[in-house]
Amino acid sequence: MRIATLLPAMLFALALLALPVLGPFFGALFPEAAEPLYLRQGFVALAAKHGGLVIAALLPAAAIGIGLGVAATRPGAREVRVVADTLAGFAQAVPPVAVIAMAVPVVGFGAAPALLALVCYATLPVLRATVGALATVPPDVLDAARGAGMTPRQMLVQVELPLAAGPILAGVRVAAVLAVATAAVGAVAGANCLGTPIIAGLVNGNPAWVIQGALLTGLMAFAVDGLLAAFAPVSASPP
Repeated sequence: MRIATLLPAMLFALALLALPVLGPFFGALFPEAAEPLYLRQGFVALAAKHGGLVIAALLPAAAIGIGLGVAATRPGAREVRVVADTLAGFAQAVPPVAVIAMAVPVVGFGAAPALLALVCYATLPVLRATVGALATVPPDVLDAARGAGMTPRQMLVQVELPLAAGPILAGVRVAAVLAVATAAVGAVAGANCLGTPIIAGLVNGNPAWVIQGALLTGLMAFAVDGLLAAFAPVSASPP
C-alpha cells in the first residue's frame, strides 16, 4: 500500500469533521446568507448515502462492462464489439440529468433514477478497459495455453483475465471516480447525497451550501481514487 495515496481520504475525513464547525467562516464569507452552514442533514450521513449510491451502481456497471468486454473479444464476435461500443457510448453521451428525467416517470423520485444514470456512465470505462486489456494478451501465451489442452473457458479464466486484471481494475477505478462525481446529480430527483446541499443552495440562492456540497463531492472523488490506487497493483494504475 502506498501511503501517499491515502492522503486524499484523510483530507476528505477531515473536511467532514471540520465543516460542521465552520459556520462562522462561511457566515463571514457570505454575509447575505441567512443560514451559512447546511444543517438540514449531517454531512457524514449525506456522504454515507452518496457512497452507497456509488457502490450500488458500480457493481452492476462493472459486471456489465466486463461481461460485454469478454463477449466482444471472443473469436468471431466483431459484431458484438461494435454493438457494445455503440450502446455504451450512447449511454454515456446522454447527459445524466436527461437520464434521470426520463427515468422519473417510470421508477419515481429518489435513488432509482440516479442509479440508472450512474450505471450508464460507469459501464463504458470498464467495457473499454476490458476490451483493450484482453486484446493485449500475447498471442504466444494463448497458443501455449491452447497447446496445453486448455478449453476456451479455461484460457479465459486461468490465462486471459489474470493477465488483463491490472488494466481492467484501472477501468473500474476510473468508473468509480466518475460515479462519485455524477452521483451528485441524483439530488435533482430527490436522492439524498452530497449533491443535496448543492441543489438546495441553488434553489435558495445560498452559494455557501453549493460550495460545501461541491467541496465534499470533489474530495470524495479524490479519496476514492486514492483508496483504489492504494490497494491496486502498480500495473492497474492509469497512465
